[in-house]
Amino acid sequence: MKIPEFETKRIFSKYGIKTPRGNVATTPEQAEKIASELGRPVMIKAQIPISGRAKLGAILPANTPSEAKAIAAKLLGKEIAGMRVKEILVEEKLDIQHEYYLGITIDRTARTYVAIFSPIGGTDIEEIAETHPEKIIKVHINPFIGLLPFMAKKLVRSAGLRGNDLRALPDVMIRLWKIVQDYDAELVEINPLVECDGQYVAVDARMIIDDNALFRHPEFQKFTTSEVLSEREEKARELGIPYVELDGQIAIMANGAGLAMATMDLLHLYGEKPACFLDLGGGVSSERVRQALSVVLSNPRVRVVAINILGGITSCKEVAIGISDALRKLNPKIPILIRLKGTDEEEGRKILEESGVNVILKDTMEDLIKSAISIYRGMRDDPCKRKHKSNSPRHYG
Repeated sequence: MKIPEFETKRIFSKYGIKTPRGNVATTPEQAEKIASELGRPVMIKAQIPISGRAKLGAILPANTPSEAKAIAAKLLGKEIAGMRVKEILVEEKLDIQHEYYLGITIDRTARTYVAIFSPIGGTDIEEIAETHPEKIIKVHINPFIGLLPFMAKKLVRSAGLRGNDLRALPDVMIRLWKIVQDYDAELVEINPLVECDGQYVAVDARMIIDDNALFRHPEFQKFTTSEVLSEREEKARELGIPYVELDGQIAIMANGAGLAMATMDLLHLYGEKPACFLDLGGGVSSERVRQALSVVLSNPRVRVVAINILGGITSCKEVAIGISDALRKLNPKIPILIRLKGTDEEEGRKILEESGVNVILKDTMEDLIKSAISIYRGMRDDPCKRKHKSNSPRHYG
């Protein structure tokens, strides 16, 4: 479960990690009042559980209380990346001297926790890894021993930092590890942690808790509602369909969580990101396929859909009926690529070929993903179809 930024910052404060002064508002008038009480320029931050909010126009600066009110009116109720903004965080705007990245998550390959530090903050960790891989320092954590002080200092020292950095930053990392332990967290992240007038402040905060441990944290039950889910995720939950929205533009559907993950891994391998994870499950009915595809196609971010079906107890014929029904009803204008293999494969392919719906059939998973990427990149690079990209600078609060 993704914990909202404002709640994560409350937890950080409880553990002695400094955060900007501010409060949550649900109306423009509340935003104006908070900005007035802070008595300085502020940052208005939409409380939606996604990364890259600044690039999406979900984090904006305001110099006066009246400007804060106007920006709040603009953001509240707006849909950003498929999520309706119901709350905003109004925080003091800081004078930033430097930005760092600190995080603790699970390294599933190593089957343990990993602490990650970078002297470059304010940028998605994936971007740092691509452009400055040498600036990402990691140390694995034995959960039976924990993150010890010398390990945290090694992280910071390995980045070439000394002085106040070497005294303060390891302490923040140790506090993050304590939060991970106490809250059964799969991820705790500060990006950026900023140096400001000799202090270190968590400007942004992310936290994901293991769903299986929620029974130990009843205070977070309120966040299992649509407050932290997009409208499509809420709809999928009602239908009993495992569906998670991500930040790419190629939608992935498959019958089985493992196959869906493998398909997304292949997409990442060839340099693109998935728009969603959707697991149809085993023995899926045509109605479930129709409902699932309807959810995926309702996402305006999706530019291409790749459907990977490996028939076992699942009938490719049932899948094909569901796909053709959904496409006839919705008549989407985006490419739909499908791989059907296994039980009733020939019948399924025949149904799709004779249905009159516009689909592209592929024989292998690799062909499916390579073709989806090729089509997407062709659409992305076409100046007639390319979406406008904002050149506005990134802001932090």
